Amino acid sequence: TDDAERLTARPTVHDTYGRRSPFASSSKPPILQRYVPLTGSLKGYSGDRLRVDAIAGLTVAALALPAGMAYAELAGLPVTAGLYALLLPVLVYAGLGATRRGVIGPEGAVALLVATALAPLAVAGSPEYTALAAALAIAVGCVFVLARLLHLGWLADYFSQSVLVGYISGVAILMALGQLSKLTGVSSDADGEIRAAVDTLAHLGDANPWTVGVGLVSLAILVALQRLAPRWPGALIVVVLGMLASWALDLGARGVALTGPVPAGLPELARPDVDAAGLTSLILPAFAIFLVSFADAILTARSFAAKHRETVDADQELLAFGAASIASGFSQGMPIGASGSRTAVNDSMRATTQISGVVAFTAIALILLFLTAPIQYLPSAVLGAIILFASLRLIDVVQWRALARSSRSEVAIAAITAFFVIVIGVLAAIAVAVVLSIVDVVRRVAAPDDAVLGWSEQDGRYSDVRSHPDAVITPGVVAYRLIGRLFFANAHFFKRRIWAAVDGAPKPVRHVVLDASAISGIDASAVDAVAEVHAGCRARNITMEIAGATTDL
Repeated sequence: TDDAERLTARPTVHDTYGRRSPFASSSKPPILQRYVPLTGSLKGYSGDRLRVDAIAGLTVAALALPAGMAYAELAGLPVTAGLYALLLPVLVYAGLGATRRGVIGPEGAVALLVATALAPLAVAGSPEYTALAAALAIAVGCVFVLARLLHLGWLADYFSQSVLVGYISGVAILMALGQLSKLTGVSSDADGEIRAAVDTLAHLGDANPWTVGVGLVSLAILVALQRLAPRWPGALIVVVLGMLASWALDLGARGVALTGPVPAGLPELARPDVDAAGLTSLILPAFAIFLVSFADAILTARSFAAKHRETVDADQELLAFGAASIASGFSQGMPIGASGSRTAVNDSMRATTQISGVVAFTAIALILLFLTAPIQYLPSAVLGAIILFASLRLIDVVQWRALARSSRSEVAIAAITAFFVIVIGVLAAIAVAVVLSIVDVVRRVAAPDDAVLGWSEQDGRYSDVRSHPDAVITPGVVAYRLIGRLFFANAHFFKRRIWAAVDGAPKPVRHVVLDASAISGIDASAVDAVAEVHAGCRARNITMEIAGATTDL
């Protein structure tokens, strides 16, 4: 009847290329819920959930406050740029973000990209430099919005895990090297992080002992809290203790660099004062930051959404990041990215909706309104210790081991990416990472998984003889299976492998069976390749059969 007809009816829907698709839903949620996911998350919202989200939001704010200041310094900006990036952008993302637990704000990789892009254009910390950073945030946001209009959410699928692991590891090493100056009080005029680090180490005799002491104590506290009380906001505790010690011991008079006065109040909304030439110079860095931040954001969002059996709309994430980045630029902030560490904390605190982001925004706003005076006593060495500690944690040994278990080639790709990040810099390494991702995709499609099949008594079916030692090859028969699409890029691979199997058979071959059940598609070049193999078999008095072919073949 009506219910049965409704269940069996196939809706007329189309995919992004305009083709009929059986996978899209025939009904769409209300437009407000589609573009402002927060409205859908609030259905059935209760006081208990609000309490949980509020606690999670306050915890995230406690972590974000020192991180925002530290990454602003890493980017060569005043700490206010990092703090302002935790206000309006966080609020905008809370409303538009496709993930319920995602956290955004200043991040290490993005901060390093900002510093690299702006160093040739202005003096770090100057008003011109700060205006360029805000304009860069707007430019990045415009790239995100453009990508959303073009439905380019699928781009995130083409950054391989090996490239991202190598890139983040390389960035982490550069971040760590860049903190030596803050932790020793020794400045360097050398170009590049590596040369500056070497120069700093060569002049360690000029280090300020009080600065070194502050840095070492801060690192010790961070390590101890991570091991003994991992759920405590270690960075915030170190910041508070650093300000108290600086005030009590008058560290500024002892040669320790301090943050200095921080203006109280919320940022004014204004267009950055940047001329046309300055805007033109920001185009390429904007695309580079877009690629890194979006790939990282999608991986983070999808990994945490999977834990809760949720899905993430990549196109909606493009819109959310675009709006948040533009909001950061117009509110005197800096380019932003997704924070995997703070997202993990938000998730561990059992946040249920984006309301935790609204609470974090409120907490940071209140601090900027009423508690900025103590920040002026904060030693730069404390922020350096926080960045150094965070950067070392970015090098994920577990991920490197996972790559090693997968294949040696993936480890090689990750190592090459990390090497180029360290040697040629983060901006140029983006191009290398993109090329390596493309090469990785080409490598995979050009050499798909295949197998020679033998009968396995244990499994009761034909199996790959490489992974099933008990599988027995039928004398005189080669059963060959190829997995994936058979097309021009792997047609020659197919021919080489099937003839290698024939020539390497233990007995003279009289029959070749092509198991096509796992071949998902075929093109004209592949048809010619199959015909060529068939003709070659006839010339050798070998019978060729195709088994399990789909109707598309």
